[in-house]
Amino acid sequence: MAWELDAAHSVIEFSAKHMMVTTVKGRFKKFSANLDLDEQNPEKASFSVEIDAASIDTNEERRDGHLRSPDFFDVANFPTITYKSKKVEKQGDDRAHIIGDLTIRGVTREVPLDVTFEGEVKDMQGKRRAAFSAHTSINRKDFGLNWNVPLESGGWLVSDKIQINIELEVVEAAAVTA
Repeated sequence: MAWELDAAHSVIEFSAKHMMVTTVKGRFKKFSANLDLDEQNPEKASFSVEIDAASIDTNEERRDGHLRSPDFFDVANFPTITYKSKKVEKQGDDRAHIIGDLTIRGVTREVPLDVTFEGEVKDMQGKRRAAFSAHTSINRKDFGLNWNVPLESGGWLVSDKIQINIELEVVEAAAVTA
């Protein structure tokens, strides 16, 4: 069964260490998602996300401009970031492990997502809504995001490890009538 993204109640965010000590967070303002869930057989579910890389927002315009540049996302040449599930492994009533392909800057790597089903409700219009949280971490250098500056005291300006957190709210798609 297809579900539609409620973008107003969803977020894709990330965090990285700055100068080895401070956690800096950001998010993408524009993205779409497709979910096809088989409630009787969750292992048959499929999930994909497409992110507008230029919509990056870290609450600091100069940093956002640098992240859009060829030093990082190179949005002029690689305008989208995508994730497509390949395998869903149910891990209890409300958890799953999803294996999928993440593509950044034209580089595709297999990345796992640990997903929690947060619950389901009926909204004021009688439609079913569901929420999911997903988490993972990646090494940005695996995707060609290599820019960095060594610190005089040792270490690096930007961590290689990037934490990714996703909160999705979806609404059951209207049934298609013939």
